[in-house]
Amino acid sequence: MKPLRKKNLKYSLQKNKISYLLFFLLGSSFVNAQVIDSIPDTQIEPQEPVLIADVSSARDTVSMSERVKIDGIAAVVGDYVILDSDIDKTMIDLKNQGAPMDDVTHCGLLGKLMEDRLYAHQAVQDSILVSDDEVNGTSDRQMQQLVQQVGSMEKVLNFYSKESVEDFKEELYNINKLRMLSEKMQQKIVSDIEVTPEEVRQFFNKIPEDEKPVFGAELEISQIVKIPEVPDSEKQEVVDKLNEIKADVEDNQASFSVKAILYSQDPGSKSNGGFYSMTRETPFVKEFKDVAFSLREGEISDPFETMFGYHIIYIEKIRGQEVDLRHILMQPEIPPSALEKARIELDTIRKHIEEGKYTFAEAALNFSDEKETKFDGGLLRNPMNFDSKFELTKMDPSLYNQVRNLKDNEVSSPTLESDQRGGPPQYKILMVSNRFDEHEADFARDYIKIQELALRDKQYRAVKKWLEEHIKDTYVSITGENKQCEFTNDWQKN
Repeated sequence: MKPLRKKNLKYSLQKNKISYLLFFLLGSSFVNAQVIDSIPDTQIEPQEPVLIADVSSARDTVSMSERVKIDGIAAVVGDYVILDSDIDKTMIDLKNQGAPMDDVTHCGLLGKLMEDRLYAHQAVQDSILVSDDEVNGTSDRQMQQLVQQVGSMEKVLNFYSKESVEDFKEELYNINKLRMLSEKMQQKIVSDIEVTPEEVRQFFNKIPEDEKPVFGAELEISQIVKIPEVPDSEKQEVVDKLNEIKADVEDNQASFSVKAILYSQDPGSKSNGGFYSMTRETPFVKEFKDVAFSLREGEISDPFETMFGYHIIYIEKIRGQEVDLRHILMQPEIPPSALEKARIELDTIRKHIEEGKYTFAEAALNFSDEKETKFDGGLLRNPMNFDSKFELTKMDPSLYNQVRNLKDNEVSSPTLESDQRGGPPQYKILMVSNRFDEHEADFARDYIKIQELALRDKQYRAVKKWLEEHIKDTYVSITGENKQCEFTNDWQKN
């Protein structure tokens, strides 16, 4: 890897590591119960008591006038205390989750924890608000996920060495409040940062010729999709079943949650009794949000259709702009005859393209059932950056396996696959419309990637400047052997 490529990716890698550490430090151990059996009891222990004058507090904040130096405190940033045990437990978290540890050190982790506290401290100073409802809602969802995954609240409390639900919820509250404040402050720092085409050009031109980044081999891929047609009789059967479930809940006090576990075909919520918490900004399809926000607390919707199938929604709780709901998704059964009809139609389209009756792009526009791609000649967009190119080493394995043996302008045979978003199965044909070999960055050819690097570089410099300025203006105390650490930021204020 060339030196500049490392330099250009510095912000990206650092941000990834920052997010990674923040996630593990402030929430992963409470929501990632799939590895619960492999985590030793030492991972999440109650914080050692922090002695602050004559005041005992469950939170790790303390006013300036009440701070005293005691054993076990690694550092204080603003109103936040960091214990030596916090660093040790974060290290254990990372190891147990399989995070790469080559560059992770005690001093590095302490520096990261201090950054998090500085962001949260300044968020409070800037009146950045995180409501109790928002924090408690997140904590409630995490607790529900854990109970669903391990079987009972008693098991959860035993694992985390908590005597009561209230104790556990209080610690979750503190963790989530700090995380949310820190995230909102970081978002505020970079939210208005943009790069102009001229800034992108200047960024690229400053790269020495022998340090230009190298981009891997890439493909442009187009597809035509056929969604098998569902008979009206099958649709009506699903609607009738949903109406039956609704009536049983309303008239006989049946459990909506149990019904969702038994009947819902939504893999994202089925095991959790169909539960979702959402706001207007939550990325659900419009039809779903329109129904959800038209209902009153305790009300169940009539069956309605989205691209995923038919739903009913039960509103469990309304908290300001946030709604806790449960839903049941059912998809009409697609008869084999409809599947075969879609396959034959798509295979005929493939043959006509090969015979030259129309181009792949013309066929996509006229015959594809996928609205997102048909008006762009069937061209797929990379979900990471919405570019048309897919780097081979970063492609989704299932997509790579479908196109890896295709020659230039060769059209694949129809392939049946499940909709990754949860919709009905669909047939598709694919074509590799362009190939790009591994190459040194070219401004015109790779503008989107260079623009992304330029933006990251500008954001990184803005964050660095923000940290330098606010470290100077914030109370910081580092104790004991931690004073010997060499930090990336000037926490020692030399």
